[in-house]
Amino acid sequence: METFYADGRWKNQVVGNSRASSTGDTKAEAQADGRELARKRGVTHVVRRKDGEIAERHDYGR
Repeated sequence: METFYADGRWKNQVVGNSRASSTGDTKAEAQADGRELARKRGVTHVVRRKDGEIAERHDYGR
């Protein structure tokens, strides 16, 4: 699961999917949603800065 900025919005997307799972107006909003999605799926959550660099990585693996 990745939280990233694109097209003027913060988005959450499962790696490998072509569409965002959710979007948010703020990074905090999208990051919280992405964290919850990653926890439910038992996957790693990668949070990127606006420039695309990785800012945080959290593993919620089972």
